Parts: sequence; C-alpha cells; structure tokens
Amino acid sequence: MKYKQLGNTGLLVSQLALGTMTFTGGKDNFKVVGSISQEEADKMIQKSVDIGINFFDTADIYADGESEIMLGQSIRNLGIARKNVVIATKVAGRVGMGRNDIGASRGHITNAVEASLKRLQTDYIDLYQIHTDDFLTPIEETLGALNDLVSQGKVRYIGVSNWQAWKIADALGISERKNLARFETMQGYYSLASRDLERELEPMMKAKKMGLLVWGPLAGGLLSGRYDRHNQIAEDSRRSVADFPIVDKERAWNIIDTLKPIAEAHGTSIASVALAWLLTRPVVTSVLIGAKRLNQLEENLAAAKLELTDEEVHCLDEVSALPPEYPGWMIEHQKKDRLEP
Repeated sequence: MKYKQLGNTGLLVSQLALGTMTFTGGKDNFKVVGSISQEEADKMIQKSVDIGINFFDTADIYADGESEIMLGQSIRNLGIARKNVVIATKVAGRVGMGRNDIGASRGHITNAVEASLKRLQTDYIDLYQIHTDDFLTPIEETLGALNDLVSQGKVRYIGVSNWQAWKIADALGISERKNLARFETMQGYYSLASRDLERELEPMMKAKKMGLLVWGPLAGGLLSGRYDRHNQIAEDSRRSVADFPIVDKERAWNIIDTLKPIAEAHGTSIASVALAWLLTRPVVTSVLIGAKRLNQLEENLAAAKLELTDEEVHCLDEVSALPPEYPGWMIEHQKKDRLEP
C-alpha cells in the first residue's frame, strides 16, 4: 500500500480508503446501498488493515448514523489502536425532522460533531467534512465553527465535499485572511466514466495544495464488470435500482470495451483496472472503495498492487477524454503560442 499526504498537512493516508456507506442493517433508503452486519463489518475492517489501509470514511447521514456506530464498534472489537487509523466523517446532511437538523450552521455543526463523536466512540475526528453546499449559511460562519472544533481538539483537519471550485477557493481565501483552519481536502465524484472534475476542480486543488478523496470510483457500479453495452441491467445492483451518478452511457460502454482486454492481460477484474487508473492521477490522494461482500472488497483491494503500463494508461485516458468545453479549448489554443520558442 502506498501513502500520500492529506492535503497540505503532515498526515499520511493510504491511497485506498474504505468507505462505510454499506455498514448498515439495510433499513429504509439504504436497502439499495447494502446490508452488512457488525460481524461482516469487522471482517472488512480487519482485511483492510491487513493490506495496509489506515483511512476510513463515513458520514452522519449514512443509515441514520448506523454506519458511524458500526465503524466505531469495529475498531473497538478488533482492538485497533485509535492512533493507527484515520477516521473521516461528514456533516450538513439532514439527520432529523427539525428545521435546523441540517446544514452547515454553527448550531448544527456544534450539535452534530458531539453526536458523531459518541457514535464513533472516539475523542476526536481526524477529518471532518462539510458534506453538501449549504447556500443559506455564510461561509464565514461555517469556517468559524469548524475552526473552534479544531482549537478544542475535537477535530484535527477539515474538508469539503461536492462544492463548486469557486466556492472552495473563496473559503480558502477567507481562512487565510482570518487565520482559520482551512479545507485540506475535497471529496468528489471522479471515475473513468465521469471526469468532469478535471475541468475546474482539479486545477484549483493543485494550485491550492488540496487533496482529492474520490467517491464513486466505479461510477455507481457501472465499471464493476457486470455491465456493458449488451448487458445494461444487473441483479442485486445499486445502479440497476437507482441510475446514479450521472454518466454518458455511450462513452461508458466504449470505456468498458477498452477495460476488458487490459483486465484480461493482467488476469484481474475490470473494477481493479478502473481503480488502478485513478491511482495514477496526481491530484488523487485516496480512492474510497466500498463493498457489500468480503470477496467484492478483496477484488477492489487488488488495485493497490496493479501496475498499468504507460500505453494502457494512455488508452484509458484517450477513450475517457472529456469533450471540449469553453473556456478550456480556448485556453489550450491560446497557450500554444506562449509555449513555443
């Protein structure tokens, strides 16, 4: 397992992280995500630790907090030293029926962090992330509340998820001017089938030395190996029930056609190749993998040891390339003159 810095910090995290959205009894809307018992969760955590993963991601909204509870209990059941794992969770999603049981306000953040700490059975959260864009709460209020949590030792680093590049850049500027804790990471949707993040978010993160945590690396199961242009429905699949995240299907089928021979050449799965491609991207800090079953987790973990050739990476880059979009194509056109001798 390889490790990278978490944003512009000295904390090292594994390039593969275990996402725990599937840690749930499978109630209500989370039936489609998965159903994993505490015993199964323990086995997945142990398997992850054995291969070198030290990074675990959850959120307070996953199965009404059940994911946080199971993650915290697994760490305790397995006797894993708290200092040896990095725990990330999130706040801002709806966790109750009250008017203020949602968002990134000072009040909600203050209440939510205490609830997460209790469920996780820990004194501190390594990475506390704003899960969604709260357009009502001023950024200054959110950053002030998060900075207080860092000062109190309840949170060590902060991050953001699913925000626009301009808003993250604005937040970073406020943190710098007011000497507040800054967002070190952005958790975003990124896969071979959806590279939209490269347009604005990637260059912003590189310039600001932020780390990228990838969710949806297999495009909601589309790149799992169970789908292609001839088999567009799979049983017991989240993608077959909820067609999410959004994907250009025709481009996705072309990508899968390219993935198949590469996977065969390496004697591995299409999913492993898709994950390995993400690990070649310089902006990626860690790729969040999730699983409903232990064998599925083991298949995804194989990506950590898979070395793609330059030619294979080039083929995947080419077939998954984004269509030109303004101002990107204009910038590329104009900078040629600047770079020529």
